[in-house]
Amino acid sequence: MDETRAAKPASAPAAKPSGAAYRNLALATLGFTLTFWAWDLVAPLGSDFKDRLNLSSFEQSLLVAVPVIVGSLGRVPVGALTDRYGARKMFPLVSALTIIPVLLIIPAKHSFGAMLAVGFLLGLGGTTFAIGIPLVNSWFPPARRGFALGVFGMGMGGVALSGYFTPRIAKHGENLPFIIVAIALAAFAVLAALLITDRPDRPIPTSSLGTRLGQAGHLRVTWELSALYAIGFGGIVAFGVYLPTYLKTWYDLSPTDAGTKAAGFALVTVIFRPIGGWLSDRIHPATVTTVALAVVALFAVMQAFDPTLNPMGTICFLFMAAGLGTASGSVFALVSQVTPQPQVGSVTGIVGAVGGLGGFLPPLVMGAIYSAKDSYSIGFMLLSDLALAGCVYAYGRMRNAKAE
Repeated sequence: MDETRAAKPASAPAAKPSGAAYRNLALATLGFTLTFWAWDLVAPLGSDFKDRLNLSSFEQSLLVAVPVIVGSLGRVPVGALTDRYGARKMFPLVSALTIIPVLLIIPAKHSFGAMLAVGFLLGLGGTTFAIGIPLVNSWFPPARRGFALGVFGMGMGGVALSGYFTPRIAKHGENLPFIIVAIALAAFAVLAALLITDRPDRPIPTSSLGTRLGQAGHLRVTWELSALYAIGFGGIVAFGVYLPTYLKTWYDLSPTDAGTKAAGFALVTVIFRPIGGWLSDRIHPATVTTVALAVVALFAVMQAFDPTLNPMGTICFLFMAAGLGTASGSVFALVSQVTPQPQVGSVTGIVGAVGGLGGFLPPLVMGAIYSAKDSYSIGFMLLSDLALAGCVYAYGRMRNAKAE
């Protein structure tokens, strides 16, 4: 375990969260939302970039994927840096630095190569997840921590906000979305620098970044939690990326109708994430994860039989969204229980990275299966198998997991 030093002897958080705890939760959630909006600026305009740059479908997919892949992987070092330097420094710094690639989209949008480079830098916005989790985790007592982490997790709704507002704002000026998001990030960076505070008794690791990442990587629970989060949050990302295509292809919906239904799916996942955390404060988070993934497995099987969209298909997708959102919240409630406090940021970074990356294989698999079999049923059965495996593992192993 890391050696730590503290400004004063560590003490258990009070049973009732302080006003500072709620202030930090609100600011972290706001920052998470804004940076996730920035992180997802390219995807809603993907078809525009495809036409402007005459891209192939693969090139368009690559353009959309680069920020997400980089943002997912970047959570690993950012989480470890947060353990060391605290969210008070990291949140305003990362928010301010994200302004640079957001504005660079404007001159880069006429070149595919330049857009890939900017997309790489834009991935920075996706790393704030690994800053907020340890911040919120440190301020809230165990009895309230699950719900607080779930509320913070609602910031992933920034992706849904981007999907809805970015193309609509762009109709009033092609550069306007980037300017508005840059201004919002700048305002938040100032607000964060003034108002975000780390817990005074926060344990601060003194070992090197590489050592701490190595120690987090050697914890068995890191990879167990990563696998569960790859199913829960990875499923959310996968549906966010591929659901509009699926609805247009299989149910012959218009792009607008498909986008609206996909936004509804995203909204349900955002709502159920804090519910998963709230339930985890009252029931063991492994049990909540078990039930949530069981729901996903059941309705994925039902969707594999290709029901009509109204009402059965819609019901299946809404229940899968609720299950995935709940599981995403409960897994991070589990992180707070089984991870040594000084390593929460490092473990969060790894778990968050694997969860984000877990969303990009399923769309490729679904597309390949449809191309080969002219059906999506096998893909939904695979989702069901994964969810069922996670369900069994969460119940059989994670109920008894302890901080190492």
